[in-house]
Amino acid sequence: MTEKIVYLDSSAIIKRYVNESGTEIIRALYHDAYLGNVLLAFSLWNIGEILGVVDKAHRQQRISKEQLKEVLDRFSDETTRLRKIDRLKIIPLSERVIENSWDFITKQHLYVADALQIASALQLECSEFLTGDRMLHSVALSIGFSSRYIG
Repeated sequence: MTEKIVYLDSSAIIKRYVNESGTEIIRALYHDAYLGNVLLAFSLWNIGEILGVVDKAHRQQRISKEQLKEVLDRFSDETTRLRKIDRLKIIPLSERVIENSWDFITKQHLYVADALQIASALQLECSEFLTGDRMLHSVALSIGFSSRYIG
């Protein structure tokens, strides 16, 4: 039996650290990962995107400096922990992933970050794709992913 690999886009990952719609789904998924029932995956690109989103929230004074530090520390600690127990795969931003993203940009009209996420999930042959972005969810479904919209 092939292991279940679930790709998390940036909006899905953020739900782990910011309480919003979809947080419970992500919380349960991380719990399953810790139990060894699922392998989580995301792109190296997601890390930069998450840092940018949280930093922007701080600059816009939607979160305090202390909240910024707490979210970044939790994200870093948990990412490290999951990698150590082989329950998280971070897909490198390789030349192959970049090339495979081009058609999603030019034919599906995805934003480059979303195209890179789809290409990364395809490279790892993920079982499922989770996103809080309706358009990305639609594209994921159209290319055959089992995708869940968790907006």
